[in-house]
Amino acid sequence: MKIFYCCYGSAHSSVVAAAIHLGWLPEDRVPELEEIEKLPHYDKTASAEIGTPFFMGKDRKGAEIYIIGMASQRLLVKNAIVSFLQHSGVEPEDVIFVDAIPLVNLKTKIGGILSRRMGLVSVGRPLTIRGIQERYFDFVKMVKEVKRALGLL
Repeated sequence: MKIFYCCYGSAHSSVVAAAIHLGWLPEDRVPELEEIEKLPHYDKTASAEIGTPFFMGKDRKGAEIYIIGMASQRLLVKNAIVSFLQHSGVEPEDVIFVDAIPLVNLKTKIGGILSRRMGLVSVGRPLTIRGIQERYFDFVKMVKEVKRALGLL
């Protein structure tokens, strides 16, 4: 099983969702700014890396967890990944895409633009984290639903 948590640029919401899935972030409380900021790839993925899957780790049941930014080319990126994996012997039903974009609020969007596009990291990154913190339990709920649906709980 390969699970891809997807967002626009693989820098914020997909990173947080994957971290929750892997147990790097708590499910019972909102993490502190520092806990989110230290996650691999958090607010660090360059625009040129959009469309590149990043392996985050394996969960306790052996599912491989990835993050990927898809910008506005969601169908194209999904089809490319599924086609490549199918040619590599992975069945399409063993590939799951989880869209984290619906959980992104305005603070995270604006913070992402400030940090990633405009290079104003010191202003943008904390704003993205505050936005994530506001919706954090929605991320936890989404990940639990994914795990439940796949029998990973």
